[in-house]
Amino acid sequence: MQKSTLLIVDDDYAHRNMLKLMLENWHYRTFEVETGEDAVDFVKKQAVDLVLCDVRMTNMDGFATLLAIHEWNPAIPVVLMTAYSSVEKAVEAMKMGAYSYVTKPLDFEVLKATLYNALEHTRLKEENTQLKQALGIAQTMPLGKSALMRSLQEMIETVAPSEATVLITGESGTGKELVAKAIQANSLRKNQAFVTINCAALAENLLESELFGHEKGAFTGADKMREGRFVQADNGTLFLDEIGEMPLALQVKLLRVLQNGEIQRVGSDKVKIVDVRIIAATNRNLQKEVEAGRFREDLYYRLNVIALEVPALRERKDDIPLLAQKFVENFARANRKSIKGFSPQAMDMLMRYDWPGNVRELENAMERAVILTVGEYVTERSLPLAIQQMTGNTAAVPSGILANKSLDDIEKEAISATLAETADNKSEAARRLGITRATLHSKLKKYNLE
Repeated sequence: MQKSTLLIVDDDYAHRNMLKLMLENWHYRTFEVETGEDAVDFVKKQAVDLVLCDVRMTNMDGFATLLAIHEWNPAIPVVLMTAYSSVEKAVEAMKMGAYSYVTKPLDFEVLKATLYNALEHTRLKEENTQLKQALGIAQTMPLGKSALMRSLQEMIETVAPSEATVLITGESGTGKELVAKAIQANSLRKNQAFVTINCAALAENLLESELFGHEKGAFTGADKMREGRFVQADNGTLFLDEIGEMPLALQVKLLRVLQNGEIQRVGSDKVKIVDVRIIAATNRNLQKEVEAGRFREDLYYRLNVIALEVPALRERKDDIPLLAQKFVENFARANRKSIKGFSPQAMDMLMRYDWPGNVRELENAMERAVILTVGEYVTERSLPLAIQQMTGNTAAVPSGILANKSLDDIEKEAISATLAETADNKSEAARRLGITRATLHSKLKKYNLE
C-alpha cells in the first residue's frame, strides 16, 4: 500500500523535526518547510496528500498559507496547529477551508486520529467521484454484459475523450446510433450539440443542402438562407448514419471538412470554419465499396481512424435476457401493465431464435408481447409467429385475435382459447398463460367466463 505524503510547515526547527520523526514512525512519507511561502512553492511542484501547518509563523501565517494553498489546489486537506488562545481563529479558518485543527501542546493521539480522518475523508471523496463517473458512463453505454459488449464498452470509454473520427460498423438494427451517442456522452463535447443525419434518406442535392446549408435562391424552393447540420453541430458532434450511401460528389466535400474544417453553403463562395467531431456508421463493408469504386479511398482512411464493430445479437445471446427484460419493463410501463418477466418456454424461444433484425427486432417483438400478455409473465403465445415457427413452436395466438380488438378483448379471447386447448384445466391454463390460479379465477370473474 502506498504511503500518504504529508508536508509539515513550521518555523520552529525543533518542533518541525520532532513531528517529522513521529509521522515517519506512523508510516507517513514526510517533507518539511520552514515558511508559508516555501509551503506554497512546494505544493506547486510536488503532490502531497495533506499539509500540517502551524498558525503562528513570521511573514506568512498559517491562515494566509491555507488560502494560498487552496487557491492553487482546493482539494489538499490542511490541518492547522494552534495555541489555545487562537482556537476561535482556527474555527474561522475551518470555514475558510481548513479540514481541522489541533491545539498546542499537541496531544499525539488526537493528532494521529485527525490525520487519519482527514486522509480517509479525502480518499472517500475520490472514490465517490470515481463511482459517480463510472455510474454515469455505465448509464450511457449500450446495454449488455457479454464478453463482446464489455469489450465494445471498454473501447467506447477509451476513445470517447479523444477528438478522433470514429467509424461504427455492424448489421442493421444492432444499435450503432446508441454507440455514437455513448461516445458523445462520454466525450469532452458531451455538453455540446449531437446532430444526426441519415445519408440514405435524402436525394443528393437535398443531402448537400442539409449538411452544408444553402444561400437564398441557390435552387428552386430556397426562399431563404439556411445553415446546415455542420453549423448546427459546431463545437459538438455530427453523426453521419449510413455513410456508405453518400454519393461520390459529396464525399469530396466531406473530405474537405475532415481535412481543413471548411464548409461552403450551396450557392455561396464564402468558406466557413467549423469545429465538429465526426462519427460515421454503416452496415456496408466500406473496404469492398472502395474496391468497387463506390467509396473514396482517401475518405475511408480519414473516417476509419478508430473502427468500432457492433456485434450482431446472435453473436451475443447472453445479452438477450437482459435486453428483453429491459424492453418489457419499458413497454409495460407505457401500457400501464404489470409484467414481471418471462415463462421458461418463452425465454427458451428467445434464446434459440437467431434475430436477423438484431436488437431492433427484439425490441419490436417485446412491444408486441407486452400488448398480448394476459398475466404477469410473457409466454410463448405472446411472441411473434416467426419466432414460434423458427424455434419449433406454432402455438400462436388465434388468427384474427388482434383485429380491431381492445386489450381487454384480446385478454378475454386468449383466456378462452387457452381454456379450450386445455379442456378447461385451470391449473394448466394458468401455467400456459404465465399467471397464478388465483389471478386466472379473478380474470374469469372479471370477464364472466366462470
